Amino acid sequence: MISLISPSKALGKLAENVRSRRLNAGLTQQDLAERSGVALPTLRKFEQKGVISLESFLRLLMVVGGLEEVIEAIRPVKPTFTSIDEVLKQETSTRKRGRHK
Repeated sequence: MISLISPSKALGKLAENVRSRRLNAGLTQQDLAERSGVALPTLRKFEQKGVISLESFLRLLMVVGGLEEVIEAIRPVKPTFTSIDEVLKQETSTRKRGRHK
């Protein structure tokens, strides 16, 4: 599925959502930085520009909530089959690793 939102807009929305969660929890930037182990300048840069490493982002979510939802959101979609032919076709076409060059 192709998304119509750009990566930069998605990062901005993620930063906005984390900031809202932080404020709803009554945490200052300093509080969140200390509890998550993310450096305060990194947190400030994230909230202002949406730039952060994945590990730091996940650390923030551990504190403000949402980590489980992110993991669930990127879970692979399980196919639904309507016939045994579709099951057999899926078994032969599912790739388990990348191509060799």
